[in-house]
Amino acid sequence: MKDIVVIGAAGGYGAPNQSCQDAPEVLRTFGFLDQLRQSGIAYRWDGIVHLQKNHADPLLSVVEMCTLLAEKTRKTLSEGSFPIVVGGDHSCAIGTWSGAKSAIGGRLGLIWIDAHMDSHTFRTSKSHAIHGMPLAALLGYGDERLTHIASPSPKLLPEDVCLIGVRSFEEDEAKLLKRLGVRVFFMEEIRRRGIDAVLEEALSIVDRETAGFGVSIDLDALDPEEEPGVGSPVPGGILKAGLSAALQRLRSEKHLLAIEVVEYNPYLDGKFATARAISDLLAAMAPSQNGPAC
Repeated sequence: MKDIVVIGAAGGYGAPNQSCQDAPEVLRTFGFLDQLRQSGIAYRWDGIVHLQKNHADPLLSVVEMCTLLAEKTRKTLSEGSFPIVVGGDHSCAIGTWSGAKSAIGGRLGLIWIDAHMDSHTFRTSKSHAIHGMPLAALLGYGDERLTHIASPSPKLLPEDVCLIGVRSFEEDEAKLLKRLGVRVFFMEEIRRRGIDAVLEEALSIVDRETAGFGVSIDLDALDPEEEPGVGSPVPGGILKAGLSAALQRLRSEKHLLAIEVVEYNPYLDGKFATARAISDLLAAMAPSQNGPAC
């Protein structure tokens, strides 16, 4: 039985709008994760990662945030606990999954649920926004200061990764993922087959030859008509009820290592609908626990 530890990552430095950096504090202060306890999931906060100094260059800020987060994630897993990382913009994923890779040593699988591909590099990105680069960095592509977080080697092999919910992307990042052979489930396929069938296939990919797998959810994968409080909303997303129901099967997956939820913008979240969606999604996935919560 694993101790469930919530780690906040107060990083918005990879995005043009840095409002998502306040997400962990809002969720903690207003108790939006307390539904986990009502679902039988005991958890504790292990603080919120903040930068220790200010940087003029956003890249240096992202590198510091991801380095700190990688170590905290690695330590949490190494101690036998189950980390739930709450961001922050999606650049923090470089830290989360670099730390997870360091902890397990073997191959890491990853389900990336997102409206975007996040597979740019500085060479291909017009905006140079780093929250559009984390998956490429984890695959070993891009600036070495990002790809070498925690270790110099790629953290993910293309055959151990899949994307779910993509509906907004650019040609260069799509070419990279296609060349690498990464499985992408576009929204058109989800509408045709259903989220349950898509998730079933995704699990067969990430749990096939790996030492364990994780799930990274960018909240913009959800439909902004329901969940407006996200960093980069894109129309036509996954409905929260269907995704939560599908994700419930993860609670019995023995090889699930960690969960990450990112890109929550509390300043766009009318009536805190998206904050409650975060709680619903985590309650659907996180392993059940017995005993007192801290």
